[in-house]
Amino acid sequence: MTSQSTAADHSSSSESTRLPAATIRLIALLVAAAFVVILNETIMSVALPDLMVEFEVTAATAQWLTTAFMLTMAVVIPFTGWMLVRLPLRTVFIIAMSTFTAGTVLASLAMVFPMLVAGRVVQAVGTAIMMPLLMTTVLNVVPADRRGRTMGVISIVIAVAPAVGPTVGGVVLDSLSWRWMFWSVLPIAVLALIAGGALIRNVTENRDVPLDIFSGVLSALGFAGLIYGLSSIGEAAMGNALISPWIPVVVGVLSLAVFVWRQLALKDNALLDVRAFASPTFTVALVLMLIAMMSLFGVLILLPIYMQQVLGSTTLEAGLALLPGGLVMGILGWFVGRLYDKVGPRPLIIPGSILASAGLWGMTTLGADSSLGMVVAFHVTLTFGLALLFSPLMTSALGSLPPHLYSHGSALLTTLQQVAAAAGTALFITVMTLGQVAGGEGGEGALAAQMNGVHNALIAGAAISLITVIGVWFLRNTAQTEAPAAEALAEEALAADELADDATPAGPGR
Repeated sequence: MTSQSTAADHSSSSESTRLPAATIRLIALLVAAAFVVILNETIMSVALPDLMVEFEVTAATAQWLTTAFMLTMAVVIPFTGWMLVRLPLRTVFIIAMSTFTAGTVLASLAMVFPMLVAGRVVQAVGTAIMMPLLMTTVLNVVPADRRGRTMGVISIVIAVAPAVGPTVGGVVLDSLSWRWMFWSVLPIAVLALIAGGALIRNVTENRDVPLDIFSGVLSALGFAGLIYGLSSIGEAAMGNALISPWIPVVVGVLSLAVFVWRQLALKDNALLDVRAFASPTFTVALVLMLIAMMSLFGVLILLPIYMQQVLGSTTLEAGLALLPGGLVMGILGWFVGRLYDKVGPRPLIIPGSILASAGLWGMTTLGADSSLGMVVAFHVTLTFGLALLFSPLMTSALGSLPPHLYSHGSALLTTLQQVAAAAGTALFITVMTLGQVAGGEGGEGALAAQMNGVHNALIAGAAISLITVIGVWFLRNTAQTEAPAAEALAEEALAADELADDATPAGPGR
C-alpha cells in the first residue's frame, strides 16, 4: 500500500474514526511532559535581575542560564535521531524525564551560580530529547487523516510553552523565590516519569545502528558554535564579548558542512539523516517555520525589555501582557489542526503569514508613550498569525517524509528551531543595541536612545517577516505518509473491545 493511496483512503473517513484510548493516553502523557520541559527554556528570562543580585554576577554572566540551555539542546538533539532508532520508546522517555528531573532538583538547590548553570544544562539534556520523541511517536501512531489536529496540540508545546514562560516566571517572582520556578514543576516531572515508566510501550521499529563518534563531534562543534556565536552577537555589540562572535559562527558553519558530507556518506547509518531535505515539502515548510520562530523568540526577548525599560512596567505587568498572546496560540492550536485535516496547509498559512507580518509591522508604531493595551493587541495579532502557521507547517514538513526518516526529520526540525531562536534573539538584540548606541551618540537621552533601538529592531523583524508572506505561496499540498503503528494499535483496541463485550454477562433482553 502506497503512502498516497493510504492517505487518500483515510481522508474520506477521517471524521468516522477515533484514536484508540491507549494512543490518546500515550500522546497526552508525552504532550504534558514536553510542555513542562519546554516551559523551562524561557521561564528564567524574567528572573535574571534577581539572580544577578543574589549571586553577584553581571548581566553577561547571568545570560549563560539561557545560553547554556540552548547550547546543550543544540548538542544533544542531533543524537536523538539515532537514539529513537536504536532504543525503545519507553527507554528514551525514561532517560529524558529522569535527566530533566535531576536537573530540576540540582537547580533548585543551587547555592552558587555555576551550580545553577549546571542544573540548567542537565535540564536541557532531558528537554532536548522530549520534543523529537513526541513528534516521532505521533507520526508513528496517529493516522494521516487525524495528524493535523494532533500536531496542533504539539504546536502548543513548541510555541505556547516558550511564550508563556516569562508570564509564569513573573507570577512566581511576584510572591515567591526564584527557586519555586523549579520546585513548582518538580512534582509534575516526577509524576510524568512514573506514569511514563508504567504506561509507555515501544511503537517504533528499532534497529542496531552504530553511533558514529566523528559525526557526534562535528555536530557538537557545528550547532554549538553556530548558536553560541549568534547568541554572542548582542554582547559584542555592547562590547562585552570575550571573542569575536564570528569565530564560533565560522567554526560552526564549516563543521556543519563536513557534518552534512559525513551523513550523506553514512546513508542509513547516519547520526542525523539529512536526506530528509530531499523532500521539497519538508525543506520549504521547515524554512518558513524557522523564520516564524525567529520572529517569535525575537519578540519574546525584546518586548519585556521595551515594557520594563521604556514604558516603566513591572516584571509582573510585562509577563501578564504577553499572556493573552500565549493563550491565543494555545486555544487556536486545536482548531487549526482540525482545519488542516479538512483543507490542507495553504488556506491556513497564507492568512497566517499576513497576520503575523501585520502584527510585527504594527509593533513598529510603538513609542515611549504607547499603552500596554497596544502592545497586547499587536502581540495577539502576531501570535494569531503564528498559530495559523506553526501546526500546518510542522505537519506538512514531517508528514511528507517516509517513515524511516520520521525520527531524523523530528530531530532536524527541533535542532534548527534552536538555531532560529538564537538567530532571532541575536538579530533583535543586536539591532536594538546598535540603534541605542547610535541614538546616544546623536545626543538623544537614555530613554529616547533605548526607544530608537527597539524601533529599529522591530523594523528589521517586520521586514524579515515578508519572506514568510512570499514563501507560503511555494508550499504545495503533499499527501501525508501513513503512520506505521496506527493500524496495529487500532486492531488491538478493537480486539480488546470485543473481548470485553464477550466477557460481559448477558442481561435481560440480550
